[in-house]
Amino acid sequence: MKHFAATMQQALALLARPRPNLSFPLRFSSLSQITEPKSQNPSPDLLKKLYKYRFNATEKKRYVDKPSHMVGIFTIWYENHPCNRYLPGLINKVKEGVRNAESFGFTYNMFGVNDAISMKSRDLIADTIETVMGEQWYDANISITCDANIVGAIMAMGRLNRPSIMVYGGTRKVYADYFSGSMSDDDIIQNSCPEARACGGTYTANTMACAIEAMGMTLPYSSSRSGANWLKLAECYSAGAYLEILIKLGLEPRDIITKKSLRNAMVVVMALGGSTSAVLHLIAIARSVDLELTLDDFQEVSDEVPLLVDLNPSGEHVMEDLHKIGGTPAVMRYLLEQGFLDGDCLTVSGLPLEVLAKFADRLPEGQQIIRPIKDPIKSTAHIQIFYGNIAPEGSVANINGKEGLYFSGPALIFEGEESMLAAISENTMSFKGKVIVIRGEGPKGGPGMPEMLTATSAIMGAGLEKDVALLTDGRFSGDLRGYFVGHICPEAQDGGPIGLVQNGDIITIDVRKRRVDVQLTDEELAERKKKWVAPQYKALSGVLYKYIKNVQPASRGCVTV
Repeated sequence: MKHFAATMQQALALLARPRPNLSFPLRFSSLSQITEPKSQNPSPDLLKKLYKYRFNATEKKRYVDKPSHMVGIFTIWYENHPCNRYLPGLINKVKEGVRNAESFGFTYNMFGVNDAISMKSRDLIADTIETVMGEQWYDANISITCDANIVGAIMAMGRLNRPSIMVYGGTRKVYADYFSGSMSDDDIIQNSCPEARACGGTYTANTMACAIEAMGMTLPYSSSRSGANWLKLAECYSAGAYLEILIKLGLEPRDIITKKSLRNAMVVVMALGGSTSAVLHLIAIARSVDLELTLDDFQEVSDEVPLLVDLNPSGEHVMEDLHKIGGTPAVMRYLLEQGFLDGDCLTVSGLPLEVLAKFADRLPEGQQIIRPIKDPIKSTAHIQIFYGNIAPEGSVANINGKEGLYFSGPALIFEGEESMLAAISENTMSFKGKVIVIRGEGPKGGPGMPEMLTATSAIMGAGLEKDVALLTDGRFSGDLRGYFVGHICPEAQDGGPIGLVQNGDIITIDVRKRRVDVQLTDEELAERKKKWVAPQYKALSGVLYKYIKNVQPASRGCVTV
């Protein structure tokens, strides 16, 4: 598979063309505010010269005093999670590339927690990267990420607005081997999690990586290339050279993350059947660059973009399969040619999307992974925004067309996911025909809006996906083949209508009308609200309490600033 440009010289030649539409001027580095005065003792400018002298002496090169930059290289790493465990192995290659570009890389490790457990770490990651970059006055940033950590890094880039590139750690190749049949069940049992890296399907990690590549904040193929592919190391090495291009152009995240590029990201998420978590994450990214993205924006794109790819977890293919037929760039080229993407958007390569698309492979004839526009899996996308008297400020549903168009049944209320799991394990058939309501799992109630992955897995494991519905103020990211509606706003902790529903209330889900309603009048809901008592917070001190007091609703991206 050819790279998006044959050589760096070709890319630079393209950059040399007149670009009258660029609104940003060439800028001095961020360090210029503190490097000029000699009162800074020793100034970062002097330190940079010292670093360069020592580096050149080590490499037996003659010292030349010319501009160089200080680059913060971040990896979000923790050992007990396969999605992030291997990321430190990519740092040295990134740092080597930065050094080869005659700049200086300084590595920092960030923490994280499993995204299925909590989203709190997303904003902490953004805060910490912003703090280190700001306090150290680094000129630019390269972040190596996976899972929802991806979003935290991009949020920090947007806030700081210094030249930045994200490197996605990559998907898990062994996942593709299992689905292709070359790895048996016994192989999996005997070698549980034999390979670190992200899950192979369109869960949060791959979904957001594809979205951010479409947004322009990664180099081509970053999102679909396996972490085990040797070209992942080449991508890490090349990030330093491309970062120098961004610095010289003065091309910053807010020049790349625009309303148009956010729409491109939404289009790719819709076409690939991406995780519903993309809704709140893209809203949060938009807010980091002072742009407004709403639930209705997602519905507008969903109405226009067909679902084209049958990817795991609800389909049979994985990201490695997609990469074999051209990867995310091939999908983007196809969508661009079909008029779904805006080609004028700039990218971290320094080139606009339409130029990059010319270097991408076309989808091969006869491939069965990407459906043609005229024969989609579904004529509109799977992510749907529902309103109604249970969700007056909106909710997010995953509707893939297999579940039907209408469901109605009595409410079965659970205060938290754990109580639901205990009940379904005791008497599975008592759930049949019911609308399961799991509440107290929102941004404040969770706290951190945890995924209801175990709950949805339990429903499908029991074979009830066509016989029940599930409503929650929590969120999903996984195999959704049923009437599952999440992100319900306002959440129960804030006194939203989902917190007023009682066992036995009749709830209806109307897919055509995109509504979720309880059969109660406004007066009845108002009367219940008068008697409602707010649940006690699950944390009354420490970081969780601080999160609860600052986090905004899911419809606002669950941001804390």
